[in-house]
Amino acid sequence: MIEVLEQDNNIICIQAKDKLTHEDYEQVLIPRLEQLIKEHGKVRVLFAMGDDCHGWEPAAMWDDAKFGMKHRTDFEKCAVVGGPKWVEWATKLGAVIISGEVRTFSADQLVEAQIWIKSPIEAPVN
Repeated sequence: MIEVLEQDNNIICIQAKDKLTHEDYEQVLIPRLEQLIKEHGKVRVLFAMGDDCHGWEPAAMWDDAKFGMKHRTDFEKCAVVGGPKWVEWATKLGAVIISGEVRTFSADQLVEAQIWIKSPIEAPVN
């Protein structure tokens, strides 16, 4: 299940619970993200995995991958909070594809992730 915790301008904060399904992506997440992209061009996404999140159904994983590839240049910032170690690795792999800034945070760093997702883009170091 996906629950929208907060949405403001181009920022959306999402909490994942139980097992994420194709319906979660098709009915909640993808329409919301596509609307934000249409309105703002680029979006910032905070994806928090609660202790009660038990991963993705295969169809939901595929939805996530397809959406990420289709919109890889439409993300300004992505923060992933919590989850098992493999989620951190998958996020780092996805960061190679996505043009925006991507960071992972431990489950106890939700407040830090919220501050980061709302902060200005960091200038590249030359």
